[in-house]
Amino acid sequence: MKQSFLFTVMMLLFMMGNVAFAADQSVSAPSDSAPALDVVTLKDGSVIYGEVIEMTGGILQIKNSMVSDIIKVKWEAVSKLTVSHPIPFHLKEGSVLVGTVEEGDPGMMKLKGGPTVSTMTVPMDTVTQVNPMVQPPVIYTGSLNAGYSQATGNSQLRNISVLGDLVARSEQLRLTLLGRYVYGDNAGSLITRNARGTIKLDFFITKRFFWYTSAYFENDRLQNLKLRTAISSGAGYQWIERGDYNGIFKDMTLYTEAGPSYFNEDFRDPFPDKASFRGRVAMKLDWPLFDGRVTLYHYNEIFPSLQTFSDFYYTMDNGFRLKILGSLASGFQVTTRFNNRPPAGTGDTDNLYLLTLGYAFDTTRKR
Repeated sequence: MKQSFLFTVMMLLFMMGNVAFAADQSVSAPSDSAPALDVVTLKDGSVIYGEVIEMTGGILQIKNSMVSDIIKVKWEAVSKLTVSHPIPFHLKEGSVLVGTVEEGDPGMMKLKGGPTVSTMTVPMDTVTQVNPMVQPPVIYTGSLNAGYSQATGNSQLRNISVLGDLVARSEQLRLTLLGRYVYGDNAGSLITRNARGTIKLDFFITKRFFWYTSAYFENDRLQNLKLRTAISSGAGYQWIERGDYNGIFKDMTLYTEAGPSYFNEDFRDPFPDKASFRGRVAMKLDWPLFDGRVTLYHYNEIFPSLQTFSDFYYTMDNGFRLKILGSLASGFQVTTRFNNRPPAGTGDTDNLYLLTLGYAFDTTRKR
Protein backbone atom coordinates (compact mmCIF):
# COMPACT_ATOMS: atom_id res chain seq x y z
CA MET A 1 0.00 0.00 0.00
CA LYS A 2 2.79 2.40 1.02
CA GLN A 3 4.78 1.48 -2.09
CA SER A 4 1.77 2.18 -4.32
CA PHE A 5 1.23 5.53 -2.61
CA LEU A 6 4.88 6.55 -3.01
CA PHE A 7 4.84 5.47 -6.65
CA THR A 8 1.72 7.58 -7.29
CA VAL A 9 3.30 10.66 -5.66
CA MET A 10 6.49 10.26 -7.70
CA MET A 11 4.49 9.97 -10.93
CA LEU A 12 2.52 13.14 -10.07
CA LEU A 13 5.73 15.08 -9.34
CA PHE A 14 7.25 13.88 -12.62
CA MET A 15 4.17 14.93 -14.60
CA MET A 16 4.09 18.36 -12.88
CA GLY A 17 7.77 18.89 -13.73
CA ASN A 18 7.10 18.09 -17.39
CA VAL A 19 4.17 20.52 -17.47
CA ALA A 20 6.28 23.28 -15.88
CA PHE A 21 9.14 22.60 -18.31
CA ALA A 22 6.76 22.74 -21.29
CA ALA A 23 5.26 26.00 -20.03
CA ASP A 24 8.72 27.48 -19.59
CA GLN A 25 9.68 26.40 -23.09
CA SER A 26 6.57 28.04 -24.55
CA VAL A 27 7.47 31.36 -22.90
CA SER A 28 11.11 31.27 -23.92
CA ALA A 29 10.57 30.16 -27.49
CA PRO A 30 9.90 32.99 -29.95
CA SER A 31 6.35 33.17 -31.16
CA ASP A 32 5.67 32.87 -34.86
CA SER A 33 3.37 35.89 -34.60
CA ALA A 34 6.00 38.10 -32.87
CA PRO A 35 7.07 41.02 -35.07
CA ALA A 36 10.52 40.73 -36.62
CA LEU A 37 13.19 42.99 -35.18
CA ASP A 38 15.15 45.53 -37.17
CA VAL A 39 18.90 45.01 -37.18
CA VAL A 40 21.49 47.77 -37.18
CA THR A 41 25.11 46.70 -37.70
CA LEU A 42 27.76 49.30 -36.92
CA LYS A 43 31.14 49.66 -38.57
CA ASP A 44 32.85 48.54 -35.36
CA GLY A 45 31.02 45.20 -35.59
CA SER A 46 28.45 45.75 -32.84
CA VAL A 47 24.81 44.89 -33.59
CA ILE A 48 21.67 46.60 -32.27
CA TYR A 49 18.26 44.90 -32.38
CA GLY A 50 15.01 46.80 -32.06
CA GLU A 51 12.76 49.08 -34.11
CA VAL A 52 14.15 51.81 -36.32
CA ILE A 53 12.24 54.97 -35.36
CA GLU A 54 13.81 57.71 -37.45
CA MET A 55 17.01 59.31 -38.71
CA THR A 56 17.29 63.09 -38.82
CA GLY A 57 20.27 65.37 -38.48
CA GLY A 58 22.62 62.42 -39.05
CA ILE A 59 21.38 60.59 -35.93
CA LEU A 60 19.61 57.20 -36.17
CA GLN A 61 17.18 56.37 -33.36
CA ILE A 62 16.38 52.76 -32.42
CA LYS A 63 13.79 51.63 -29.89
CA ASN A 64 14.92 48.55 -27.94
CA SER A 65 12.61 46.74 -25.49
CA MET A 66 15.55 45.92 -23.20
CA VAL A 67 16.57 49.59 -22.83
CA SER A 68 14.25 52.22 -21.40
CA ASP A 69 15.70 55.06 -23.50
CA ILE A 70 15.90 55.44 -27.26
CA ILE A 71 19.29 54.31 -28.60
CA LYS A 72 20.95 56.96 -30.77
CA VAL A 73 23.85 56.29 -33.15
CA LYS A 74 25.47 58.35 -35.89
CA TRP A 75 24.20 57.41 -39.35
CA GLU A 76 27.76 57.51 -40.68
CA ALA A 77 28.68 54.78 -38.16
CA VAL A 78 26.10 52.32 -39.62
CA SER A 79 27.48 49.62 -41.91
CA LYS A 80 24.41 47.46 -42.57
CA LEU A 81 20.69 47.84 -41.97
CA THR A 82 17.65 45.58 -41.92
CA VAL A 83 14.17 47.07 -41.52
CA SER A 84 11.14 44.79 -41.38
CA HIS A 85 8.38 47.47 -41.55
CA PRO A 86 7.86 49.88 -44.47
CA ILE A 87 9.13 53.41 -43.72
CA PRO A 88 10.09 56.38 -45.94
CA PHE A 89 13.71 57.00 -46.93
CA HIS A 90 14.58 60.52 -48.14
CA LEU A 91 17.44 60.69 -50.65
CA LYS A 92 19.77 63.55 -51.53
CA GLU A 93 18.26 64.15 -54.97
CA GLY A 94 14.88 64.79 -53.31
CA SER A 95 13.08 61.51 -53.97
CA VAL A 96 11.37 59.55 -51.22
CA LEU A 97 11.32 55.74 -51.26
CA VAL A 98 8.98 53.81 -48.96
CA GLY A 99 9.69 50.20 -48.17
CA THR A 100 11.50 47.60 -46.11
CA VAL A 101 15.25 47.00 -46.13
CA GLU A 102 17.15 43.77 -46.54
CA GLU A 103 20.76 43.44 -45.44
CA GLY A 104 23.21 44.28 -48.18
CA ASP A 105 26.92 44.83 -48.56
CA PRO A 106 28.57 47.27 -46.12
CA GLY A 107 27.45 50.81 -46.91
CA MET A 108 24.59 49.59 -49.12
CA MET A 109 20.86 48.94 -48.53
CA LYS A 110 18.54 46.62 -50.43
CA LEU A 111 15.29 48.58 -50.42
CA LYS A 112 12.07 46.80 -51.36
CA GLY A 113 8.90 48.81 -51.92
CA GLY A 114 6.42 45.91 -51.91
CA PRO A 115 5.83 42.29 -52.93
CA THR A 116 5.57 43.20 -56.63
CA VAL A 117 8.37 45.78 -56.65
CA SER A 118 11.93 44.80 -57.44
CA THR A 119 14.63 45.37 -54.87
CA MET A 120 16.71 48.54 -55.28
CA THR A 121 20.28 48.84 -54.02
CA VAL A 122 20.80 52.28 -52.46
CA PRO A 123 24.08 53.67 -51.05
CA MET A 124 23.56 54.59 -47.40
CA ASP A 125 25.40 57.88 -47.76
CA THR A 126 22.72 59.11 -50.19
CA VAL A 127 20.04 58.88 -47.47
CA THR A 128 19.38 62.21 -45.72
CA GLN A 129 16.40 61.25 -43.52
CA VAL A 130 14.55 58.12 -42.46
CA ASN A 131 10.93 58.27 -41.34
CA PRO A 132 11.15 61.90 -40.15
CA MET A 133 8.41 63.36 -37.98
CA VAL A 134 6.92 66.14 -40.09
CA GLN A 135 6.14 69.12 -37.87
CA PRO A 136 3.72 71.94 -38.78
CA PRO A 137 5.44 75.07 -40.16
CA VAL A 138 4.67 76.93 -36.91
CA ILE A 139 4.54 75.26 -33.47
CA TYR A 140 2.53 76.94 -30.70
CA THR A 141 3.10 76.36 -26.99
CA GLY A 142 1.71 78.28 -24.04
CA SER A 143 -0.78 78.53 -21.24
CA LEU A 144 -3.47 80.75 -19.79
CA ASN A 145 -4.04 80.55 -16.04
CA ALA A 146 -6.08 82.45 -13.48
CA GLY A 147 -6.55 82.51 -9.72
CA TYR A 148 -9.24 84.04 -7.52
CA SER A 149 -9.86 84.17 -3.79
CA GLN A 150 -12.33 86.12 -1.66
CA ALA A 151 -13.10 86.40 2.04
CA THR A 152 -16.26 87.89 3.55
CA GLY A 153 -17.46 88.49 7.11
CA ASN A 154 -14.87 89.83 9.53
CA SER A 155 -12.47 90.39 6.61
CA GLN A 156 -13.21 91.66 3.13
CA LEU A 157 -10.28 90.38 1.09
CA ARG A 158 -10.27 89.80 -2.64
CA ASN A 159 -7.39 88.65 -4.86
CA ILE A 160 -7.33 88.16 -8.64
CA SER A 161 -4.43 86.97 -10.80
CA VAL A 162 -4.17 86.20 -14.51
CA LEU A 163 -1.06 84.80 -16.22
CA GLY A 164 -0.52 83.97 -19.87
CA ASP A 165 2.33 82.99 -22.16
CA LEU A 166 2.58 82.11 -25.84
CA VAL A 167 5.53 80.95 -27.93
CA ALA A 168 5.14 80.62 -31.71
CA ARG A 169 8.17 78.93 -33.31
CA SER A 170 9.01 78.41 -36.97
CA GLU A 171 12.32 77.30 -38.42
CA GLN A 172 13.81 80.81 -38.36
CA LEU A 173 11.54 82.87 -36.11
CA ARG A 174 10.33 82.61 -32.52
CA LEU A 175 7.72 84.99 -31.09
CA THR A 176 7.33 85.11 -27.30
CA LEU A 177 4.47 86.85 -25.47
CA LEU A 178 4.27 87.02 -21.67
CA GLY A 179 1.58 88.74 -19.61
CA ARG A 180 0.53 89.01 -15.97
CA TYR A 181 -2.04 90.99 -13.99
CA VAL A 182 -2.42 90.83 -10.21
CA TYR A 183 -4.98 92.74 -8.14
CA GLY A 184 -5.90 92.68 -4.47
CA ASP A 185 -8.04 94.83 -2.15
CA ASN A 186 -9.22 94.82 1.45
CA ALA A 187 -12.74 96.16 1.88
CA GLY A 188 -12.28 98.26 -1.25
CA SER A 189 -8.87 99.55 -0.22
CA LEU A 190 -6.15 98.64 -2.73
CA ILE A 191 -3.42 96.40 -1.35
CA THR A 192 -1.70 95.29 -4.58
CA ARG A 193 -1.91 95.94 -8.30
CA ASN A 194 0.76 94.93 -10.76
CA ALA A 195 0.73 94.41 -14.51
CA ARG A 196 3.59 93.19 -16.69
CA GLY A 197 3.99 92.34 -20.35
CA THR A 198 6.81 91.22 -22.63
CA ILE A 199 6.97 90.80 -26.38
CA LYS A 200 10.11 89.34 -27.98
CA LEU A 201 11.03 88.24 -31.49
CA ASP A 202 14.01 85.96 -32.19
CA PHE A 203 15.55 85.53 -35.64
CA PHE A 204 17.68 82.37 -35.94
CA ILE A 205 20.80 83.04 -37.99
CA THR A 206 21.96 79.46 -37.46
CA LYS A 207 20.32 76.50 -35.78
CA ARG A 208 21.52 77.76 -32.35
CA PHE A 209 22.53 81.40 -32.72
CA PHE A 210 19.80 84.05 -32.95
CA TRP A 211 19.28 87.80 -32.78
CA TYR A 212 16.43 89.15 -30.64
CA THR A 213 14.42 92.33 -30.18
CA SER A 214 12.26 92.71 -27.09
CA ALA A 215 10.03 95.16 -25.25
CA TYR A 216 9.25 94.96 -21.52
CA PHE A 217 6.44 96.91 -19.83
CA GLU A 218 5.44 97.03 -16.17
CA ASN A 219 3.08 99.00 -13.93
CA ASP A 220 2.97 98.79 -10.13
CA ARG A 221 0.68 101.00 -8.05
CA LEU A 222 2.35 100.35 -4.69
CA GLN A 223 5.82 101.10 -6.10
CA ASN A 224 4.42 104.44 -7.34
CA LEU A 225 5.41 103.23 -10.80
CA LYS A 226 3.28 104.41 -13.70
CA LEU A 227 5.26 102.59 -16.39
CA ARG A 228 8.62 100.84 -16.61
CA THR A 229 9.79 100.31 -20.19
CA ALA A 230 12.80 98.42 -21.50
CA ILE A 231 13.47 98.23 -25.26
CA SER A 232 16.30 95.78 -26.00
CA SER A 233 18.11 94.06 -28.81
CA GLY A 234 21.04 91.66 -28.86
CA ALA A 235 22.33 88.16 -29.43
CA GLY A 236 21.14 84.84 -28.02
CA TYR A 237 22.19 81.22 -28.08
CA GLN A 238 20.03 78.09 -27.82
CA TRP A 239 22.15 75.84 -25.59
CA ILE A 240 19.65 72.99 -25.31
CA GLU A 241 16.86 72.16 -27.76
CA ARG A 242 14.24 69.44 -27.67
CA GLY A 243 15.72 66.08 -28.58
CA ASP A 244 19.31 66.93 -27.66
CA TYR A 245 19.24 64.44 -24.79
CA ASN A 246 17.46 61.24 -23.81
CA GLY A 247 15.40 60.27 -20.79
CA ILE A 248 14.11 62.98 -18.47
CA PHE A 249 16.04 65.66 -20.38
CA LYS A 250 14.58 64.88 -23.83
CA ASP A 251 12.16 67.86 -23.92
CA MET A 252 14.33 70.38 -22.07
CA THR A 253 15.11 73.77 -23.66
CA LEU A 254 17.58 76.42 -22.48
CA TYR A 255 18.74 79.68 -24.01
CA THR A 256 20.57 82.84 -22.90
CA GLU A 257 20.57 86.38 -24.29
CA ALA A 258 22.59 89.57 -23.88
CA GLY A 259 22.49 93.03 -25.42
CA PRO A 260 21.98 96.77 -24.84
CA SER A 261 18.69 98.24 -23.63
CA TYR A 262 16.96 101.59 -23.28
CA PHE A 263 15.48 101.63 -19.76
CA ASN A 264 12.87 104.17 -18.67
CA GLU A 265 10.85 104.51 -15.44
CA ASP A 266 7.94 106.94 -15.06
CA PHE A 267 6.92 107.48 -11.42
CA ARG A 268 4.02 109.27 -9.81
CA ASP A 269 4.71 112.65 -8.26
CA PRO A 270 6.77 113.68 -6.40
CA PHE A 271 9.28 111.04 -7.56
CA PRO A 272 11.44 111.98 -10.56
CA ASP A 273 11.44 109.87 -13.71
CA LYS A 274 14.55 107.93 -14.69
CA ALA A 275 15.91 107.06 -18.13
CA SER A 276 19.19 105.40 -19.00
CA PHE A 277 20.98 103.04 -21.35
CA ARG A 278 21.52 99.66 -19.75
CA GLY A 279 22.50 96.16 -20.58
CA ARG A 280 20.13 93.22 -20.63
CA VAL A 281 21.06 89.65 -19.70
CA ALA A 282 18.36 86.96 -19.71
CA MET A 283 17.98 83.20 -19.40
CA LYS A 284 15.03 80.89 -19.91
CA LEU A 285 14.78 77.22 -18.95
CA ASP A 286 11.81 74.93 -19.65
CA TRP A 287 11.93 71.35 -18.41
CA PRO A 288 8.89 69.18 -19.28
CA LEU A 289 8.84 65.84 -17.44
CA PHE A 290 6.75 62.68 -17.79
CA ASP A 291 5.74 63.47 -21.40
CA GLY A 292 4.81 67.03 -20.50
CA ARG A 293 2.54 66.23 -17.58
CA VAL A 294 4.80 68.28 -15.30
CA THR A 295 6.84 71.29 -16.46
CA LEU A 296 9.43 73.12 -14.38
CA TYR A 297 10.51 76.55 -15.59
CA HIS A 298 12.82 79.44 -14.76
CA TYR A 299 13.06 82.83 -16.44
CA ASN A 300 15.06 85.89 -15.45
CA GLU A 301 16.01 89.29 -16.83
CA ILE A 302 18.71 91.60 -15.46
CA PHE A 303 19.05 95.25 -16.51
CA PRO A 304 22.38 96.60 -15.20
CA SER A 305 23.20 100.28 -15.70
CA LEU A 306 26.07 100.92 -18.12
CA GLN A 307 27.06 104.03 -16.15
CA THR A 308 26.90 102.55 -12.65
CA PHE A 309 27.05 98.76 -12.55
CA SER A 310 25.76 98.68 -8.96
CA ASP A 311 22.49 100.12 -10.27
CA PHE A 312 20.38 97.31 -11.71
CA TYR A 313 16.86 95.94 -11.95
CA TYR A 314 16.22 92.19 -11.74
CA THR A 315 13.12 90.09 -12.27
CA MET A 316 12.81 86.30 -11.97
CA ASP A 317 10.01 83.73 -12.38
CA ASN A 318 10.25 80.22 -10.95
CA GLY A 319 7.41 77.73 -11.06
CA PHE A 320 5.83 74.57 -12.34
CA ARG A 321 2.77 73.56 -14.35
CA LEU A 322 0.89 70.32 -13.75
CA LYS A 323 -1.49 68.87 -16.33
CA ILE A 324 -4.56 67.56 -14.54
CA LEU A 325 -6.76 66.24 -17.34
CA GLY A 326 -6.28 66.84 -21.03
CA SER A 327 -5.30 70.49 -21.42
CA LEU A 328 -6.52 71.46 -17.95
CA ALA A 329 -3.51 72.52 -15.89
CA SER A 330 -2.64 73.91 -12.49
CA GLY A 331 0.41 76.02 -11.74
CA PHE A 332 2.43 77.61 -8.98
CA GLN A 333 4.79 80.52 -9.60
CA VAL A 334 7.06 82.69 -7.48
CA THR A 335 8.01 86.04 -9.01
CA THR A 336 10.85 88.06 -7.49
CA ARG A 337 11.57 91.67 -8.44
CA PHE A 338 14.61 93.53 -7.09
CA ASN A 339 15.47 97.18 -7.64
CA ASN A 340 18.58 98.20 -5.71
CA ARG A 341 17.70 101.88 -6.12
CA PRO A 342 13.95 102.07 -5.45
CA PRO A 343 12.03 105.33 -4.95
CA ALA A 344 12.08 106.74 -1.43
CA GLY A 345 9.58 105.07 0.87
CA THR A 346 9.47 101.77 -1.06
CA GLY A 347 11.38 98.55 -0.54
CA ASP A 348 13.89 97.06 -2.95
CA THR A 349 12.41 93.52 -3.12
CA ASP A 350 8.94 92.23 -3.98
CA ASN A 351 7.95 88.55 -3.97
CA LEU A 352 4.71 87.38 -5.52
CA TYR A 353 3.28 83.87 -4.95
CA LEU A 354 0.62 82.68 -7.38
CA LEU A 355 -1.42 79.45 -7.41
CA THR A 356 -3.49 79.19 -10.57
CA LEU A 357 -5.71 76.94 -12.67
CA GLY A 358 -6.04 77.13 -16.43
CA TYR A 359 -5.30 75.79 -19.90
CA ALA A 360 -2.00 74.62 -21.42
CA PHE A 361 -1.32 73.66 -25.04
CA ASP A 362 1.49 72.38 -27.27
CA THR A 363 1.03 71.70 -30.99
CA THR A 364 4.31 69.78 -31.36
CA ARG A 365 3.68 66.43 -33.05
CA LYS A 366 4.98 63.47 -31.09
CA ARG A 367 5.22 59.78 -31.86
